[in-house]
Amino acid sequence: MNNPKIGFKPIPMAIALALAAIIYFIPTPDGVTDQAWSLLALFVGVIAAIIGKAMPIGAISIIAIMLVAITGITTEDGNAKQAMEDALSNFSSSLIWLIGISIMISRGLLKTGLGRRIGYLFIAVWGKKTIGIGYSLALSELILAPVTPSNTARGGAIMHPIMRSIADSYDSTPDKNTEGLMGKYLSLVNYHSNPISSAMFITATAPNPLVVNLIAESLGSEFRLSWSQWAIAMLVPGLVAFILMPIVLYFLYPPKIKNTPNAVQFAKDELVKMGKMSRDEIIMFFIFGILLLCWAGVPNFLFGFSIDATATAFLGLSLLLLTGVLTWEDVINEKSAWDTIVWFSALIMLATFLNKLGLIAWFSQSLEVGISGLGLNGMTAGLLLLVAYMYAHYMFASTTAHITAMFGAFLTAGIALGAPPMFFALSMAAASSLMMTLTHYATGTSPVIYGSGYTTLGEWWKAGFVMSVVNILVFLIIGGAWWKVLGYW
Repeated sequence: MNNPKIGFKPIPMAIALALAAIIYFIPTPDGVTDQAWSLLALFVGVIAAIIGKAMPIGAISIIAIMLVAITGITTEDGNAKQAMEDALSNFSSSLIWLIGISIMISRGLLKTGLGRRIGYLFIAVWGKKTIGIGYSLALSELILAPVTPSNTARGGAIMHPIMRSIADSYDSTPDKNTEGLMGKYLSLVNYHSNPISSAMFITATAPNPLVVNLIAESLGSEFRLSWSQWAIAMLVPGLVAFILMPIVLYFLYPPKIKNTPNAVQFAKDELVKMGKMSRDEIIMFFIFGILLLCWAGVPNFLFGFSIDATATAFLGLSLLLLTGVLTWEDVINEKSAWDTIVWFSALIMLATFLNKLGLIAWFSQSLEVGISGLGLNGMTAGLLLLVAYMYAHYMFASTTAHITAMFGAFLTAGIALGAPPMFFALSMAAASSLMMTLTHYATGTSPVIYGSGYTTLGEWWKAGFVMSVVNILVFLIIGGAWWKVLGYW
C-alpha cells in the first residue's frame, strides 16, 4: 500500500526537529535568556531543514513565521498581537523589496533577449580565441549583474545557453567526450564569473541585502552600506578578480582549441537571427541605464535630488509595466521574486530577533574568548575567522542559510578581537559570495552548469578551491589597499 502523500521529506525533517529539540532541552547557558535559547532552537531547526531541503525554503519560512506568531517566542509576555507583528515585521524591509522587485525587472532581460544580445556582441568582438570567448562571457556576466539579483538566472538561464551554443559549434560536448576541446574551460569560466559578479553589487545576488542588514545589526547603523558604497568598494578587487579568473582557469584546464575565428562568425550569425533591436529591447536598455544612474547616486550628484535604492527599483518596474515591456502577468508569474520576498522576510526576522535577544552577542563573545586565547593580533584573528566562515560553505547548499547562521556572530567576534571594522565587514561581505566557488551544490547556478557534464566532480572541486584562494587573496590584498585609499579603514 502506498504511503499517503506528504509535503515534506521525512528524514531531513526528522533531523531538523531532532536538532531543534536537542538545543531546546540543553540547559540554557549563563548569559543567555531562556527566551533567546528557545529562539535559537527554532532557528537551528529552520536552518537544518533548509540545508536538508526538507521542504522548499519558502514553505519552511512560512512555518517559521507561524511558530514565532503562535509561540510568542519573541515577546516577554506572550502577547499574541505583538507576536504576530514580530513575525511579519520584516515584510516592510526596503532591502527585501529591493531584491524582489529587481528580480522582476531582470525578467525583462530574458523576455526581450537583451541579455543574450549583450553576450553575443562581446563574443563577436573578442571571440577570435578561446580565452577571448571566456572574457566575453565574464564581461557579459558583469554587465548584467547590477540588475539581475538571481545569480542563478544570470549564470544559468542567460549565460549558460550562450556558452553551450559556442561549445557545440566547435563540436565540444560531453556526449561525444570532446568537452576538453573548449567546453570544459568555457563552462568553468561561465560559472566562476558568477561568484565574482555577485560580490560586486548589492543587487547581484539575493543574500547581499541580508549581509547589509547583518552588518548594520551587528555594528550599528553607521555601517549600513548604500548601493553605491558597496559597488565602489568592490569595483577594483572585482575587476582584478575578473581579469585573473579566465587566465587561472586557462592554465588549470587549457582548452585544446586555442583559436576560434568561427566563434566570431557564429555570434554574428546569432545576432543576425535576432535582427535589429526591438522596441522592447531598446526600452529595456534605457531603463537598465536609468537604474544604474539612480543607484549610483547620479541624480543626487547633479541635481541634489536623492532617490532611495528600493524606490529606484519600483521606478524601473513601473516603467516596464507602463511601456508594456512587462505585463502584470509576467510580474505575477515571476515566482522566484515572490518566493524570495517570503523567505528573506522570515530569515531576516529570525536573525534580527536573535540579535535583539542577545544571542548573537553571547555567541560572538564565546568565539572571542576562544580565539583570544591563541594570542593572535586583531587582524590575524579576523582573518582566521574569515577563512573559517568562508570554507564552512563546504557544509552548506544555501548561501542564505550560511550567511544567516554565521555572518553576524563571526563579524561581531572579529571586530571585538581587534580586526579593523570596515575592512573586516567588507571582506566578510565579499567572502559571502566568493564562497560559491567551492562546490557543485554551493548555489543555484552550480548544479545547472555542473549538471551539463563538461567537468568531472574532481575537476569542479579543484577549480573551485583554487579560485576561492585566488579570489579571497585579491579581495584582501587589492581590496584592502583600495578600501584604504577610499578611507573606509
